[in-house]
Amino acid sequence: MTAQPCRPRAPCLGSGGGLAYPGPVAGKTREGGSREMAEGKTRSRLRRRRAARVAAALMAVLPALPAAAGEMNPTLGFYGMPGLYDTPTARSLADADLAIGFAGAGPTARGTLAFQITPRLTGSLRYSRVEGLDPPRPALYDRSLDLHFRFLDETDWLPAMAVGLRDLAGTGTFASEYIVATKALGPRLDVSAGIGWGRLATRGAFDNPLGVFGSYFDTRPPFTGPGGEPGFEQWFRGPAALFGGIEFRPTDRLTLKAEYSSDAYLEEVSAGVLEVDSALNFGLEYQWRPGATVGLHYLYGTEVGISASFVFNPRTPPMGDLSPAGVPVGVRAGSVSEWDGAWTAAPGQVEVYRATLAKALEIDGMGLEYLELSATTARVGLRNARYDAEPQALGRTARMLTQLLPPSVETFVLEPVVEGSAASRVTLRRSDIERYEHAADGAALMLARTEIDEAGARPGPEARPDDLYPDLSFGLGPYLATSFFDPEAPIRADVGLEATARLDIAPGLSASGAVRLKLAGDLDESMRVSDSVLPHVRSDANIYDREGENGIQYLTLDYLFRPGENLYGRVSAGYLEPMFGGVSGELLWKPVDSRLGLGAEVNYARQRDFDKLFGFQDYDVVTGHVSAYYELGGGFEAQVDVGRYLAGDWGATFALDRTFANGWRIGAFATFTDVSAEEFGEGSFDKGIRITAPLSWFTGRPSRTEIGATIRPVQRDGGQRLDVRNRLYPLVRDYHESDLSEEWGRFFR
Repeated sequence: MTAQPCRPRAPCLGSGGGLAYPGPVAGKTREGGSREMAEGKTRSRLRRRRAARVAAALMAVLPALPAAAGEMNPTLGFYGMPGLYDTPTARSLADADLAIGFAGAGPTARGTLAFQITPRLTGSLRYSRVEGLDPPRPALYDRSLDLHFRFLDETDWLPAMAVGLRDLAGTGTFASEYIVATKALGPRLDVSAGIGWGRLATRGAFDNPLGVFGSYFDTRPPFTGPGGEPGFEQWFRGPAALFGGIEFRPTDRLTLKAEYSSDAYLEEVSAGVLEVDSALNFGLEYQWRPGATVGLHYLYGTEVGISASFVFNPRTPPMGDLSPAGVPVGVRAGSVSEWDGAWTAAPGQVEVYRATLAKALEIDGMGLEYLELSATTARVGLRNARYDAEPQALGRTARMLTQLLPPSVETFVLEPVVEGSAASRVTLRRSDIERYEHAADGAALMLARTEIDEAGARPGPEARPDDLYPDLSFGLGPYLATSFFDPEAPIRADVGLEATARLDIAPGLSASGAVRLKLAGDLDESMRVSDSVLPHVRSDANIYDREGENGIQYLTLDYLFRPGENLYGRVSAGYLEPMFGGVSGELLWKPVDSRLGLGAEVNYARQRDFDKLFGFQDYDVVTGHVSAYYELGGGFEAQVDVGRYLAGDWGATFALDRTFANGWRIGAFATFTDVSAEEFGEGSFDKGIRITAPLSWFTGRPSRTEIGATIRPVQRDGGQRLDVRNRLYPLVRDYHESDLSEEWGRFFR
């Protein structure tokens, strides 16, 4: 996925401190002619009449809008972040809120994805289109990254205060910085005021008050470079200006907004694509359902704008939990003295229990890898193919054991098996399960009595159910493939069917593949030619979409194993991903009770033919990384990968993800290699946002299926890693102590 370079156009400050733009700043000049003056007055009268009509229309619809109980989220401005229109407020979304916003007025349309990263920090990725601002192209397309940090909470006497950066790593077209304060004057009125730099200082500018700290802040240097790098040298420099506004909520669903904007839209006015007659913007927004808002606005004294936003929280599934009820706990009757192990003397008794448990687990969408049984202990290797909450799978299995096993079996040792290898050992006491099933805080009490540690050695074949290997399975389902940020078509997509097959040959050894059949879409319509000076390891993606739309996605032989204590290993060979095949090997060290994991991976990769069938191109490379994973707490995980990438470049990838107990995962990454910004091209370095959502969140039904997307501002060839399936850390971490503890509340569901 690549995008046409965004033109690096942005306001800059000359040595005299004034704004410097190509062409006139204030639009067309009118010198002395009476006819021109008359035409100007006529246009002004028409604009005033239009403004009056819009205001009257807004006031006319207010009484017809119904009120509703409940609180509204902070409103989003035209930049998709907490704000009025052009200007921000000091409000924040609720922690972990995810917001999708769209806004348009005049020649400008914007779409924004915003996330409340922490209770104080908001981040967003925005895509803007401005008609007529990038000739000879029909429009300027711009990708922007924003950060907004609330550093002061509101009190009875003090306002909330925030600092923010707009377009901090783009082309500079919308770059600005601000400090803003917001105060509630009663339950329905918010007042905001702030100071802005950059684009937010193009109206009513004055000398930068930060100049008291040195002349460094007096002038704002022009934007240079291909875009995509943080503009540190511009932040909070040059003239500043004041802005402000109010929000009034006459009902719980309706919000009236008005602002004084310090953005004069100089470049749009200079290009003749927008007329700006007023610094005042106003309008209304209506919340038609929780989290969903639409708005109608009158802006710049010349334009009518519309907006829509949808805010939701990954913590709150829309359907609730629709999991079918599990079997109840089988409470043993009699006294301890009666619970003897005489049953073990019966020939073939263990085989009967093994077959019965395998059938019960199969009915519940899980599988039995092995069962070792003694008079007092059951060791169960569990395959969880259904429940995305791992403690839920463990709890349902434990309840089955209370129903199926003899009373003398007091200790349940559950070992979740992932790709043929046990990820951990969870030891439960049957009497605890009987005691705490109906307790108010039963799950917490159960966790306190549970031991989670390193799994034991894999048992022999005599402990496995009959005919477990080999096992052949098939699947058929829909797929959606997307491409973003191509100026010819900002969003492209294909839909179709994907057929999968898997043969489990032996514990940890499997062969699998997937083939796609496209049914509809336009990914194949992109004819753009990559201008990359690096090997085209990713920038020819549109050719793969065009020539390999019905090709093989992957076809591999994989072996996962446990080489030693706290160690996990993987070897994969074949067509590893849509663009590369080869051989991949990985080793991971990850103790069950540790927040730290360390890994190493080495690959030999060769580029596949564009038709994604069985041929290869001439390009090959040895690539690999050493990796560190660390759980920071609060659901945050950091990852660092250092090594060699597909284009032969060396560097490191830094990633930070926030994971929620229900399986949602939202994060960002950036890769820096020895490829210069000029060699890399548009974007300067690889970066993006990745989102993974569990299917169960949408349906309420248990499923381990996930829906994921990686959104890059631009897809280039530098810093690109091989996309190998079954990397070890994501496979094993779900069954380690910290992740199990976080989701343990679902043990008795």
